[in-house]
Amino acid sequence: MIEKNQKTAISYALIAVLLWSTVATAFKLALNQLTPLQLMFYSSVFSWLFLLACLLKQRQLRAVIPAFKSQPWLYLKLGSINPFLYYLVLFKAYDLLPAQQAQALNYTWAITLSLLAVPMLGQRLKRADILALSLAYFGALIISTKGQFTALNFDSPLGVGLALLSTLLWSLYWIFNTKNKDQPILSLFICFSIGLVLIALLASWQRAWYLPDTYGIAAAAYVGLFEMGLTFVLWLMAMRTAENTASVSNLIFISPFLSLIFIATLLGEAIHGATLVGLGFIVTGLICQKMYKK
Repeated sequence: MIEKNQKTAISYALIAVLLWSTVATAFKLALNQLTPLQLMFYSSVFSWLFLLACLLKQRQLRAVIPAFKSQPWLYLKLGSINPFLYYLVLFKAYDLLPAQQAQALNYTWAITLSLLAVPMLGQRLKRADILALSLAYFGALIISTKGQFTALNFDSPLGVGLALLSTLLWSLYWIFNTKNKDQPILSLFICFSIGLVLIALLASWQRAWYLPDTYGIAAAAYVGLFEMGLTFVLWLMAMRTAENTASVSNLIFISPFLSLIFIATLLGEAIHGATLVGLGFIVTGLICQKMYKK
C-alpha cells in the first residue's frame, strides 16, 4: 500500500513534467544522428531494459507470460500501436517539422481521444467536448499554417498529417487499454517486448541497421528513458501518492510552454508568434474539457 503524500506527489509530477518538456528537443537532436526507424529501435531497447529492471525489482517478471497468455490479442494490438506505429509516425513527423510545431500538434491527442470515445466506447460528445475540440483544432490550424490559416499554406503537409495521425494512434492505444486490468509497468513491458520484435523486423526489411556513435546512443538512451520509461513511472507514482489527483495532473499544462523554452534555447528555433497563439488555443481547449469533467 502506497502512502498518500501530496508534496511527494507534486515532486514526482514536476520532475516528470520537466523531463517530458525536454523530449521534443531531444527528438530533434537525436534525429540529427539517426533515422526515425533507428531512433525508434534504440530508444525502445533502452525503455525495455528500464521496464525490465522495474519488474525485476518488483519481482513481477514471472507474471509476464501468464499476463500475455490471458489476453494475447489485446497485447498484440497494443504492442503494434505503442511503441511500433506510434513512435514510427511521431518521429517521422518530428523529422519533417520544426520541433515547436510537432510538439504542439501532439498535445491535441486528448481531444482526439474524446472524439474516438464516442463510437468506440459509446460515450456522448458533450458541449464542453465540442468547445474543446473547436479550440484545439483551430489552434492546430494556426500552428500548422503559421497563422496563415485562410490560405491553408502548410510548410510540410505530410509532417502535419503525421503529427495528427500520431494523436489518433495514441488515443487508440488508450482506448484499447481500457480493457486491460494488468499492472501498468507489466503491461507496458509486454507492449515493448512485442513492439521491439516488429521494429526489428521492419529494420531488417528496410536494411536500416546501423550502430550509432556515442552521441547517437546517448540521444536514443535519453529518449528511451525520459519519454518512454522513467517519466512514465514517475507520473504513475505521482498519481498513486496524490491526495488530490486533479491538482497534480493539472501540472501537465506547464509542459508545452516549458518545452518551447528548451526548443528555443537548445535548438535555436525562433518561436513563431502563431505557435504561441495556437498553443494557447489548444491548452485552453484541454483546460475547458478537464474542468467540465470535474
